[in-house]
Amino acid sequence: MKNITVIGAGTMGNGIAHVFAMNGFEVNLVDISEDALENALKTIDKNLWRMVAKEKISTDAKEETIKNISTSTNLKEAVKSADLVIEAATENEEIKLKIFKQMDECSPADCILASNTSSISITKIASVTSRPSKVIGMHFMNPVPVMKLVEVIRGYNTSDDVTNQIMELSKSLGKTPVEVNDYPGFVANRILMPMINEAIYCLYEGVAGVEEIDTVMKLGMAHPMGPLQLADFIGLDICYAIMEVLYDGFNNPKYAPCPLLTQMKTAGKLGKKSGEGFYKYEAEGKSISVSPSFS
Repeated sequence: MKNITVIGAGTMGNGIAHVFAMNGFEVNLVDISEDALENALKTIDKNLWRMVAKEKISTDAKEETIKNISTSTNLKEAVKSADLVIEAATENEEIKLKIFKQMDECSPADCILASNTSSISITKIASVTSRPSKVIGMHFMNPVPVMKLVEVIRGYNTSDDVTNQIMELSKSLGKTPVEVNDYPGFVANRILMPMINEAIYCLYEGVAGVEEIDTVMKLGMAHPMGPLQLADFIGLDICYAIMEVLYDGFNNPKYAPCPLLTQMKTAGKLGKKSGEGFYKYEAEGKSISVSPSFS
């Protein structure tokens, strides 16, 4: 397995491309936007230079990584010789199903099709393809070059052989793969998102303020980032979408998105990416100043 195609050049897609290319794989990074591809390459280059500065890789290794990455806006051409295609598009079921239909139609018969989805059913994604035994989830964590975990999600029809291949492949990237079954939210988000949602309820019900809630979790539970700031970095639209998947999947009111989360998503206060969520974000060169947006 040498030729890897990554669909989607956003934060997760460029991180996945970075990790594969740094480990000697030939990567074709695909997006419908030329600007997104250009920005992805700039991000990868910047992150690699950061690794050089920290003496984690050599300058030669950095240049070799960049050489291993090509880009394309043509999905059909990009997947026709792939051994593995990883979809890393936005967390939207309709978009993912459409992409998987195209991936299935245009990639070689023995190609494995993977999704970086954080919550959408792998079984449902596989159902729109002609090869459900070769469809699997590879849920990388953000930032991909730094975080060690890969959730490897087996759909109902995913074969043992494909699962074993992806487990070994993940290890070859220096990651720690964990095999999980295909239930709403898998493991990571089934635990994380209700915690974030409960933190939002604490704010919504006036239990404490933004900084107070985050401080309790950072100092009391040794979390590196409080749940409200983490929600801002994930994106409140993504948090809302995952809570909806959990709510629909289990039909249990404990997974209903907090009304405050729903309001903020509707108002476009999505966190860091929109400049405001539970905190306000002001870009100052390379630094981000953070201040509470709730009193």
